[in-house]
Amino acid sequence: MSGTTWSSLLKEGTKILETAGIEEARLDAWLLLEHESGKNRAYYFAHAEEAADESVEEGYLELIERRAKHIPLQHLTHKGYFMGYEFYVNEHVLIPRQDTETLVEETLSVIEKKESPRILDMCTGSGCILISLLLEKEDAKGTGADLSLDALSVAEKNAKKLEVLNKAVFVESNLFSGEYFQEKENQIFDVIVSNPPYIPTEEIETLMDEVRFHDPYMALDGKEDGLYFYRIITKEAQKYLCPGGWLLYEIGCSQGDAVSRLMKDAGFVDIEIRQDLAGLDRVVRGRKPE
Repeated sequence: MSGTTWSSLLKEGTKILETAGIEEARLDAWLLLEHESGKNRAYYFAHAEEAADESVEEGYLELIERRAKHIPLQHLTHKGYFMGYEFYVNEHVLIPRQDTETLVEETLSVIEKKESPRILDMCTGSGCILISLLLEKEDAKGTGADLSLDALSVAEKNAKKLEVLNKAVFVESNLFSGEYFQEKENQIFDVIVSNPPYIPTEEIETLMDEVRFHDPYMALDGKEDGLYFYRIITKEAQKYLCPGGWLLYEIGCSQGDAVSRLMKDAGFVDIEIRQDLAGLDRVVRGRKPE
């Protein structure tokens, strides 16, 4: 045992993170302590003035030092929460964000009455969007496509962990150019959903350190105006959607009108912009005509 109590260990971790300018210093310090020790809050409050295990202290302070360098908390714990589910995450995928839950909820609303819908998640990353849809709509089946083999490995791990691997297939593809789509030209989906890279290249440097230094660059960079991937996916999606099928995107909060125009020009109808819980434009959806 070390001579350091649980309460002093938490105080030390909090102080280091505060000094490093971590916004949620106390919360992050606690979550890292919980992760390293395996002890919950009830245990902590009952034993706060008892000595912590020396191995826990050492591992905890190492994690604290890494968090102080603005490595995201989720990369340290390998846990990200989305739609009430726990996902494995690492440096190869974007950390699931609550804003993106709006995309899942909107997708569920257009497939709720569809029997055994077929879903394509383009730029699947961690797989959190597709896997959540498969968990919420039990008769659905889906494909997750991504250019990154490292991301696909994470997605498959999550599908296995959350027991939907029997309903999902994950394929390497640069948008629709991969073998899977070329060999299966008759592969038709009821809904295509995508949270593509949409940050204009020059804006990436303005993002918080946790994002610009630690999120995968290829998952952020939407090229010059942030619309590069929307243009290609919107143009190609018609080939892979059944008549009446839906295309849904997550967007940056200022991109609603531009993405809506792309969809209108491509022949989509019933185009709508939907807001997230903060009231910001977050999703654009449209339907292929019957």
